[in-house]
Amino acid sequence: MKSKTFGSRFADICIWMVLLLLTALCFLPLLNMVSISFSDKSAAQANLVGLLPVHFNTNAYQLLLKDTQFWRSFLISIERVAIGTAINLMITVLMAFPLSKNKNDFRARNIYMNLMIFAMLFSGGMIPIFMVVKNLGLIDSIWALVLPGAVPIFNVILLMNFFKSVPEALEEAAIIDGASKMRVLFGIFLPISLPALATIGLFSMVGHWNDYFSGLLYMNSSSNYPLQTYIQQLSVDITKITDPSQLKSLASVSNKTLNAAKIVVSIIPVLLVYPFLQRYFVSGLVIGSVKE
Repeated sequence: MKSKTFGSRFADICIWMVLLLLTALCFLPLLNMVSISFSDKSAAQANLVGLLPVHFNTNAYQLLLKDTQFWRSFLISIERVAIGTAINLMITVLMAFPLSKNKNDFRARNIYMNLMIFAMLFSGGMIPIFMVVKNLGLIDSIWALVLPGAVPIFNVILLMNFFKSVPEALEEAAIIDGASKMRVLFGIFLPISLPALATIGLFSMVGHWNDYFSGLLYMNSSSNYPLQTYIQQLSVDITKITDPSQLKSLASVSNKTLNAAKIVVSIIPVLLVYPFLQRYFVSGLVIGSVKE
């Protein structure tokens, strides 16, 4: 190991200072958003809120949390994330495993790969996808939110390259012992592919949670909106609120404080999940993105 000279220590200090500065640049806007959501209406409108709330209050959150549709949309988003992520992981694994084999083991491999690359680069468009979903009778159902994006091609390629990095000797030894292909997949490949699975699982969860446009496109009834769609529509239709209790709360908040509260509430689930998957994220992304 090289000795730590004064120059190397000074370089480390500079690197840490730069990293801390970048961390602050990412964290301070979020802190400002939280402060705005807890601030007084007049202070927020006058842009007087910095890193701490001005005239602390929870009126914006009360307006959101008292709304039954908010909780219904929240549960719909939870259901969508659970079902959508499970479908994404299942299809990704079942596609990536055979595609990770060479042409001698899977003769149609190149055909499927070409079709996948073509589908990733060229989409049928919003109207044809909507017509397919409508003709299948999926409008106003949870399946309209999860099935159109059931095959994440980028994730398939990522996991495929990860499977290719697994030593062939492990699979050969299992086959000699009488293991089937499915036994090799579930008994050998999946247990050692936890970093890659956590990475693509995080991609799927965040993608499903943050998507609001699918709700606008496939849901005719606002009662079926996922959370992000409901939050987006709330800012548009806020003048149409007729409930007296909500109108009273609305008088003490502004669009700025209410929008800040929406953003804070919508990122809480992601912040709760991410720390458990973060340790796998970098290794899964790097190992699955490079093929030797």
